Amino acid sequence: MKWKDALREYKQYMIVEKGYSQNTIDSYMRDLLDFFNVINEQYHIDNIEDISKDHVYLYLKEMKKHLSTSSSNRHMVSLRQFYVFLVKENIVKQNVMSAFEMAKKEQYLPEVLSKEEINQLLDSVEISDPISARNRCMMEVLYASGLRVSEMCSLTLSAVNLNKGFIKCIGKGNKERIVPMNHRCCQLLKEYIEEYRPQLCEKNTSSYLFINNKGIPIKRDDFYHILQKLVQKSGIKKHVTPHTLRHTFATHLLENDADLRSIQEMLGHSDISTTTIYTHVSQSKTIDKYKKFHPRNQKGRK
Repeated sequence: MKWKDALREYKQYMIVEKGYSQNTIDSYMRDLLDFFNVINEQYHIDNIEDISKDHVYLYLKEMKKHLSTSSSNRHMVSLRQFYVFLVKENIVKQNVMSAFEMAKKEQYLPEVLSKEEINQLLDSVEISDPISARNRCMMEVLYASGLRVSEMCSLTLSAVNLNKGFIKCIGKGNKERIVPMNHRCCQLLKEYIEEYRPQLCEKNTSSYLFINNKGIPIKRDDFYHILQKLVQKSGIKKHVTPHTLRHTFATHLLENDADLRSIQEMLGHSDISTTTIYTHVSQSKTIDKYKKFHPRNQKGRK
């Protein structure tokens, strides 16, 4: 079978049988297309059966020169899942991915903003028109709820309950969860929805919460570029991404004695071990404060 045909069948399988979200499907297809484009360009292979372990090895070796461990592992997962499907459907006889193991993840602590920095960032956006109102609300929602940026972009008007102060979102694996919002965030959203948003959808009606001035839903890349401009304007020197606001949400909750299980549910983590990274962030900040403020740790003390 041609690899292009195999890819088409796999995409249909992910949609119909697995019920993956569009973001997950796009991610898998992007990784797999990268692999097959390289294989086709370097080795001129069209048939899926002609791809050997040696081809995969050389591709992975080259990939690791340019990508981080986490990105390399994501490509590995995409290829592994694809080959499980190929064997299951008798498209290939041998799973060439079974010979490869994923690299150990690099240990790192996510970048977070202090309470002063997050307030500095949010307050730097003065609401004066539909665009500034929307931008302020997008950041407020991410910090208030800890949503992934893709979840925020997918929010519809019906998903927001301002009276009861919560958002209903669809996360990974199409799992629905309800996340509370603070009073200030609800106030700003109410103002945006009632006063400013109607001006953004004069040309096109839309059910999505956050839209551009043509009534088209904001996408992840759109928000990333918006955020970069707002961070620069605010004067914050840290590298801030949409995920930084999610990390900051979780870390600040933990520092204010929220329990880990509740944070796990709000973040939509299927495994609580993923959530425990924030305990390390909190502990790291505690150690820094100890080193800075403990009397016996000051330089010059005897």
